Amino acid sequence: MITRRALMSRGGGLLLAGAALTAYSVAIEPNFMLDVTPYRVSPEGWPANLKLRIAVISDLHACEPWMPVARIARIADIANALAPELIVLLGDFSGGTVLASRVMPEQWGEALSRLKAPLGVYAILGNHDWWHGPLPEDPSDEAESVRRALRHMGATVLENDALRLVKNGAPFWLAGLGDQMAIRLDGGHWRGHDDLPGTLAKIVDDAPAILLAHEPFVFSRVPRRVALTLSGHTHGGQINLPFAGPIFAELRYRSKHIYGHIEEDGRHLIISGGLGESIVPMRFMRPPEIVQVTVGAEASGLNF
Repeated sequence: MITRRALMSRGGGLLLAGAALTAYSVAIEPNFMLDVTPYRVSPEGWPANLKLRIAVISDLHACEPWMPVARIARIADIANALAPELIVLLGDFSGGTVLASRVMPEQWGEALSRLKAPLGVYAILGNHDWWHGPLPEDPSDEAESVRRALRHMGATVLENDALRLVKNGAPFWLAGLGDQMAIRLDGGHWRGHDDLPGTLAKIVDDAPAILLAHEPFVFSRVPRRVALTLSGHTHGGQINLPFAGPIFAELRYRSKHIYGHIEEDGRHLIISGGLGESIVPMRFMRPPEIVQVTVGAEASGLNF
């Protein structure tokens, strides 16, 4: 039998453990940890003479004190230090947590302006960029301030558009999809600003293509014509239970496509865990990360 004293002792221990885990997930993991997560992929049909290094920054959710300007500048410096040939920004620049104060688009834009890559810096928009201003309670301007900040910092914004790029004489396409959850409707529904057929129609030759899509939900409709899809949005689950993984995110999104490198029917998807937080300023078992991707026929034997 369990005595009242033993029960109280065990209960007190559980409370202390819960408090410690909460403190860790609020103060330590999201603010003092930063991973650089490498992936190496060799999509079918990718040209043997084209090796490409990409740095991926996603889901900053700029706000004080959880994602301040100084930290965004440090993230940009770390991305530059990876010596990528291409840098992509996958949306959700605006803050999205409780107990936060504003970081304006021109402020995070200035911090990101130090990003440099030989083939350029490219950006798409996320749902939070559409839904509200710098904080969730701010009115939406349909992402116009975010677009303006991105262009001012030197990024090319892709919304249902595709560009043909060339590295060492080898061409490839970079396509950016409009956000799939851009316009909130009643009853927890939304309408997208995405046009996948229209975006892919702008790819006019047989050079390989990479697609940027904030939400990974579109992946089931992406044809094999696209060698690699890069996404964010899910934060890799953000709060992951030991042994259970991102079960809450799987239930929320009704998808197993939550994090990491996924290959289906010869198609490749990489989902970044992102850098900031949404709704609550907590991360557990999914530290913030910059993703580095090496694409090419010899990728399996490469290191940055």
